[in-house]
Amino acid sequence: MLTYHTGSVEETQSVAKALGEIVQPGDLLCLSGDLGAGKTTFTQGLARGLGVEEPVSSPTFTIIKEYDEGRIPLYHMDIYRLGESAAAEDLGFDEYFFGEGVSVVEWAEWLQDVLPEDRVQVIVHNLTPTDREITFAATGPRSEARLKELEKTCPTSR
Repeated sequence: MLTYHTGSVEETQSVAKALGEIVQPGDLLCLSGDLGAGKTTFTQGLARGLGVEEPVSSPTFTIIKEYDEGRIPLYHMDIYRLGESAAAEDLGFDEYFFGEGVSVVEWAEWLQDVLPEDRVQVIVHNLTPTDREITFAATGPRSEARLKELEKTCPTSR
């Protein structure tokens, strides 16, 4: 488990950018946090690390947004509107989870039963209007390797 404390949007995005520089095709990042915690802000930083230049916004109403211009595709999903009734198999999420890019799922806790076992859990907590605590947890060997690499490239003592 890794925990980062950030004091600004830029610092939050910097941590995410470092992760974006090392993620690989088939990686799955599951983002959790209250409304306004910074999940989309985190994804914007991750996209920069992938080399995505276009603006990244929340796919709340479209459910999925694909960004293909980076070194690997970014599949950004927001399950909030679907709620706890979300059924990944009905929406074809597996095609993304096991595809050629990295999948980022906001509100992934509503899909726990159908998510691949090996994933990086990312929990974003509001500490103050600008301060965040970002906790990463690995659920398998692939995600564990990714977090070890993140810790090397982006030490937690920021």
